[in-house]
Amino acid sequence: MKFSIITPSFNQGRFLPDCVESVLSQSGIEVEHIVTDAASTDETLEVLARYPLLKWTSEPDAGMSDGINKGVLRATGDWLMWLNCDDFLLPGALESVARFIHANPDVDIVHGDCVFVREDKSVIRRKYDHPVDEATLLFVGCFIPSTSTFFKRRIIDEGNLLDTSYKVCMDWEYYLRLIRRGFRFGYLPEALAGFRWHGTNTSLVHLKRGDDEALTLQRQHMAERHMNPLLANAWVLRILRRFFQVRRIVQRIAIHGRVR
Repeated sequence: MKFSIITPSFNQGRFLPDCVESVLSQSGIEVEHIVTDAASTDETLEVLARYPLLKWTSEPDAGMSDGINKGVLRATGDWLMWLNCDDFLLPGALESVARFIHANPDVDIVHGDCVFVREDKSVIRRKYDHPVDEATLLFVGCFIPSTSTFFKRRIIDEGNLLDTSYKVCMDWEYYLRLIRRGFRFGYLPEALAGFRWHGTNTSLVHLKRGDDEALTLQRQHMAERHMNPLLANAWVLRILRRFFQVRRIVQRIAIHGRVR
């Protein structure tokens, strides 16, 4: 089994060594690491040049989704994931995912937990999740950490790439689309990656755009599912979000004995 790790990059060279070395340190697993850099002007290219085993390009792109798609189309692995340049895999993560895949051969997407860390990698807290269900994902938001989610190769071979019109909620839209197309999610209740919080996280910098994209993708999904159009009303969506947030707390307590 071979894993392909795709890392989109733009002017985050100070974080790249942690990301690259976390992939290089994975043992017992065949892995390729592809970095698609969007013509960074900081120290990124100098960092990339230090690692001869990396496959990388540096050229302008149409945003993060486009960069991920470019890497995915170059990938040769049986399973793929994107690992943001400011994030990193935890030791043994790929071995854990491989064991889960062997034990659950019918699963198409594997998602695990992550650990939230500060810029200096000091731990903020562990994020605990639960198996995906369509309603919770639709009404609560993208609780699945993209940096610890893996996709079977056939998903890509069947033409399922990120929608490049989404700049913030590309992962949320993608997961809902994969659910509509019948792909199966499997939850691995282990921390697989470190998710770094800092002042330039995309979701923090582009809050208004994120809100607009969220409403668009929710309404699109409900239309595709032929759901009652009244559910697409903004105030109804707020009520449903509260309800499913409570449900999500119950799910996490049932699995982990905690809600964080």
